[in-house]
Amino acid sequence: TTLSRARSVLEDFIDGFSGTIVCDGYSAYDKLKGVTFANCFAHIRRYWLKADSKNGQTGVNYCDDLYRLERKFKHLSPSKRRKKRQKYSKPIVDKFLEWVETSPFYGKNALAKAAEYTLNRANGLKTFLNDGRIEIDNNPAENAIRPSVVGRKNWIHSVSEAGAKANAICLSLAETAKANGVDFYRYLLKLLTDLPNLDIYQHQEILNQYMPWSKMIQAECGSKIK
Repeated sequence: TTLSRARSVLEDFIDGFSGTIVCDGYSAYDKLKGVTFANCFAHIRRYWLKADSKNGQTGVNYCDDLYRLERKFKHLSPSKRRKKRQKYSKPIVDKFLEWVETSPFYGKNALAKAAEYTLNRANGLKTFLNDGRIEIDNNPAENAIRPSVVGRKNWIHSVSEAGAKANAICLSLAETAKANGVDFYRYLLKLLTDLPNLDIYQHQEILNQYMPWSKMIQAECGSKIK
């Protein structure tokens, strides 16, 4: 956690990373070396929904068409999902963006804002079409942080950036375990039992065995264990 959403914070956070980041449309998330941004269709849909009009509903319909396809592609492998998206989703995205670009939406009303928001993120909205591993939105990340957002009034002891950082580490550990199908209590118990007795400072590679996705942790702490 940080006290700012400045671009420099993001640059420090992803230092050494290259790949794709799925995110909302915040203006600081753009044009970073080695990083491709995939923008969120849930945010796009929200803007068109606010434009309570016939044209606003048209924008919502384009998004809903894409989501219907995503539900069909959900259980496909990444390579097959990419092929399906190229065949069925790409024409919808292209038609949607062309419609927005050629429509006379001007001014500062909700419709014009939806159009501007969409066109400014056109490249990022196409990213998911080329990689079956990428989701159409960043809802999974937002759902993962929802417990911390809902409970933050209960954590008023985090009165400093250091306290907030400690909270973030604990919550990240819990959510990563959950995302990998690991029972967090079993996992935490194993970490606190094993790690104090291991020379992890001299041999940091040992930690790889204790990541939530490792075979050992999956076998011993998986939530499906009977």
